[in-house]
Amino acid sequence: MSSLLPKRVTITDDTMREGLQIESPDIPVSEKLRLLDALGETGAKVISIGSFAHPKWTPSMACIDEIAQQFVPKPGIRYTAAVFNKKGFDRADSYYPKIDVRGRRFGTHVELCDSFARRNYNRTQAQQIAGMEGSITGAKAAGAKTASVALGNPFGSNFEGPFSLEKRMEFLAMMVDKWHDAGIRVAKVSFLDAMGWNMPHEVRETLTAIRDRYPEVETFHMHLHNTRGATMASFYEALMLGATEFDTSIGGMGGCPYCGNGRAAGHVPTEDFVHLCHEMGIETGYDLDKLIEAAAIAEEVVGHPLWGHVSKAGPRPHDDELYPLEMPFVETLEEAAHFRKGPAVYEGQISPWQQGSALIGGAQA
Repeated sequence: MSSLLPKRVTITDDTMREGLQIESPDIPVSEKLRLLDALGETGAKVISIGSFAHPKWTPSMACIDEIAQQFVPKPGIRYTAAVFNKKGFDRADSYYPKIDVRGRRFGTHVELCDSFARRNYNRTQAQQIAGMEGSITGAKAAGAKTASVALGNPFGSNFEGPFSLEKRMEFLAMMVDKWHDAGIRVAKVSFLDAMGWNMPHEVRETLTAIRDRYPEVETFHMHLHNTRGATMASFYEALMLGATEFDTSIGGMGGCPYCGNGRAAGHVPTEDFVHLCHEMGIETGYDLDKLIEAAAIAEEVVGHPLWGHVSKAGPRPHDDELYPLEMPFVETLEEAAHFRKGPAVYEGQISPWQQGSALIGGAQA
């Protein structure tokens, strides 16, 4: 393995925000609280409870204040939320320290796609760039020593087509230079790929270029939608280059109403990525069994199957978890859940195994 492979990663579970924002607004608050409570048992260290957005544009978040008031925080977890302007920040910050949005104080963000900036934030790309000066001035006045920069939709756009490495580096340099002019080091780079254009080779070339040009960057944060099914491979490439912060959702739940893909612009399932990290020897702090149970609860809450794999097939079995040789046919998803529900789920199926017989798998040896 590469020497850049991290020993530990921080995985923010974004189910309550990214996941539920694209689901039915009719899900009862009590059910959302049940899901949030289950997520709190998984070992997550950071959980976003939702977004303080206008209910006209994000109707599923109309109940965010009820959730903020009613949920019972669990020890050792930083609960945060998405905010998009000062009004949203002030609403969320009124619940501090129960909800902490102050960790995002010093940073700048620009969308490479002007069309998405207009659709998602009701601001032009030019307005985002102009607004950087105020953010940097405020950070300097507060005595900031380090800052973060975020590239929105850095790999391409459903409305404007692909973006080159040169364009990504151009926008990154523009932000980094502004922070440097203020005497502030850029320690973190985030990728916010709402339209799911990421491909593993482009992630690799981008992170490599940034590491080579800006050795001051200590942290890479990956928020990549799994719209085209390539994001687990992109996450793997990011891991190999030392990325330590990732956003995921239970069962891959998530999406964006402004990118043209809706729920299809989902996330990497939290349980699948945690399983990958654990098999690679990377610590996450998560309890995979409890994540799988949370995924089952999530399917009950949203009322339809989700898209995770490990929650349905189980993790790779080791030692005393290996399947018994005499296991009969397993065909349905319900039967495949024997790893957590026990052998009763496949009771009555025909068996391909006969001890001491030459008949295996129905074929004559």
